[in-house]
Amino acid sequence: MSGRISRQRGLTLIEVVIVLAIIAIIVAIAAPTWIRQRENARGVACQENLAKISQAKEQYAMEFRLSNGGTLVYPDDLVTPPGTTGPNQGFLKVIPRCPAEGVYTANPIGVDPTCSVGSSVAPYEPHVLPQ
Repeated sequence: MSGRISRQRGLTLIEVVIVLAIIAIIVAIAAPTWIRQRENARGVACQENLAKISQAKEQYAMEFRLSNGGTLVYPDDLVTPPGTTGPNQGFLKVIPRCPAEGVYTANPIGVDPTCSVGSSVAPYEPHVLPQ
């Protein structure tokens, strides 16, 4: 054995603090983008759900010969229409749910369905059926 003492090199407290500060800055820059993208994705998913409800309403209206202004009971008439006896026989297989916890209203035939969140989420993607 030699008389030399081996010294292991570790990180100093200052180096650890600098690394943590750099990570915090990166997260602070990226977090608003993540939040914005999540909200935009919710808006797009809501728009897709509204489109599904609208298409199901059109199919229901054609099937039961309803004209504009005709009413239906949402979601019962679209999931289990009159004359059906079992599940998965309707125009919607599952009841769509707004990813932002909004409530869908089907509205009468000829009027677009709506979401209770609506366009109040500016500057994010609105929860309305695109024209």
